[in-house]
Amino acid sequence: MVDTLASLLTESVGESAGDWDIAGEIPRDLLRALGAKGVLCAEVAAEFGGAGLSGRVNGELTAHAGALCSSLRSVMTSQGMAAWTIQRFGSPDQRAAYLPRLTGGELAAVCFSETEAGSDLSAIGTRITDEGDEIVVTGHKVWATAAAYADLLVVIGTYGAGAAVAVIPASAPGVTVKKIPDTLGCRAAGHSDITFEAVRLPREALLVGSRLPMTMLVTIALTYGRLSVAWGSVGMLRGCLRATTEHVAGRRQFGKPLAEHQLVARHIADLHVAERTATFACERASTSWDAQSPDMVSDAVLAKYVASGNAAQGAARAVQVMASAAAQDGHVVARAYRDAKLMELIEGTSEICQLILARQALEGNA
Repeated sequence: MVDTLASLLTESVGESAGDWDIAGEIPRDLLRALGAKGVLCAEVAAEFGGAGLSGRVNGELTAHAGALCSSLRSVMTSQGMAAWTIQRFGSPDQRAAYLPRLTGGELAAVCFSETEAGSDLSAIGTRITDEGDEIVVTGHKVWATAAAYADLLVVIGTYGAGAAVAVIPASAPGVTVKKIPDTLGCRAAGHSDITFEAVRLPREALLVGSRLPMTMLVTIALTYGRLSVAWGSVGMLRGCLRATTEHVAGRRQFGKPLAEHQLVARHIADLHVAERTATFACERASTSWDAQSPDMVSDAVLAKYVASGNAAQGAARAVQVMASAAAQDGHVVARAYRDAKLMELIEGTSEICQLILARQALEGNA
């Protein structure tokens, strides 16, 4: 199954990733087709139309997408996080209502961040309130990945003394989606700002199991995203390593291939080590995820921190080695150089990851 899905990704992307990056858009029909064929949220169980992949296998599929096109991988992360959130917090009826839509071609985005709530998601100001048989959602979200393509918006907001998740049609009255133009990286991922002006929905739109303290709710929802970003960063490293090794083997300077120059070889070795280290961290985290280990959350943070940092440094090394050959907009290494920097910011900045990991170390040695 995973080989079939990986081949489908390769065929679907072809040579188009650079053009999508420059245009800032992936064809919506292509995204819907990939979603309907089980690629975008492949961990969803077969009973809901998904491929039922384990976290480990889905991670490798995510890395494959990341090596081809980080914008497409970002859409996969968004769709997978939406599906995971519905699976984790939805009732049986809600899972049966929403998950087949996400495996049937509809697209989804998860809305966390706000102008005053980036790393500090406890500062979320979007409100979900009860009014009779309805809920009302009011607020403003920023930088929601894939929201420009989305049919459904999975929105986290305050609810009473805690927090909750509402599933909102992007076409609902009171919803305004504004695409962010010319982003630094993942330019075709559909990042958008969204305004919710007293959006009225039936009570069934509120995921029943999500009525939790904000910190707990956000941590559970973010864990999938952190692991997906980590595997996507592995993919970027693999794409950079492939492009760089091909370049240094074929280009000659001072009478011999670049690969035979020791300082160049050092960069190649460091890039190889970065990819291997990130892969090992992701494999460990996915093993914890599949086992639902108590270490699942901390292992995902570690994988995201290691893989995103390695991707940013590795992409910079690839640019250094390839020089002007990788300095053109749309080139796989040029895209990785910009895209990888965003991976150090989304789903918890590297600094937030460091704080979490430091706290873990202190508690473990107390």
